Amino acid sequence: MPNRKRRSPEESRATALAAARQLLIEAGPQAVTLKAVGAKVGRTHANLLHHFGSAAGLQRDLAAHLAQTVCESVAEAVRATRAGLGSPREIVDIAFDAFEREGGGALVSWMLATGHEDAIEPFVETIHSMVDDLNPEEQGHIDAMAAHRVTHTVVLLALGQSLIGGPLAKSLALPESVARDIAERMIVEDLVGRHAEEV
Repeated sequence: MPNRKRRSPEESRATALAAARQLLIEAGPQAVTLKAVGAKVGRTHANLLHHFGSAAGLQRDLAAHLAQTVCESVAEAVRATRAGLGSPREIVDIAFDAFEREGGGALVSWMLATGHEDAIEPFVETIHSMVDDLNPEEQGHIDAMAAHRVTHTVVLLALGQSLIGGPLAKSLALPESVARDIAERMIVEDLVGRHAEEV
C-alpha cells in the first residue's frame, strides 16, 4: 500500500477549500458537502469534520476564502488603475465574475436560504478590510465614505446580477452588460475622478 503524504493542517485545509471552490463552480453550493470534498481530495469525512466542524463550517470557510482571494485580485486591480496600468472595468469584472462565474452569489444566497446568516460575516468583513486598507485616511487617497458607498453598490449590483440580472435585463430590453456598466460609471465618477483631483 503506497504511503500517503502527510499534510500539515494548513495544507489540508487549503486543499479542501480549493476542492470546495471547484465543486461550487461546477455544481453549485448544494454540492459543497464534506463527503464530496473528501472524495475529491482523498480524505475521510472525519478528517474534514476535524478541520471544518460541519458542512456549514466548510461553506462558511469557503465564503471567507472566496472573499479573500477575490479581494486580493480587486486590490491589485485598484492599485494598477491608480498607477495608470489598469482600468475601472477590470475592477468591476473581477467583482462581478466572483459572484457570477465563480459561484459567490449562489453561495451567499444558499447560506442565507439555509439559515446560516452568520456565515456571511467573514465575507462582509473581508470586503470592509480591503476597502479600508486601500484607502487609509492618513494617505489622503479618497473620502472613506465614498469608497464605502461605491463598494456597497458594486457588491449589491454584482450579487443581484448573479441571481437575476441576465433574465431581468433581457425582459427590459437592456444590454446584458447594464449592471457592469453602471458599476464602472460609479467607480469612474466617485473614485477615480476624485482620486485624480486630489493627486
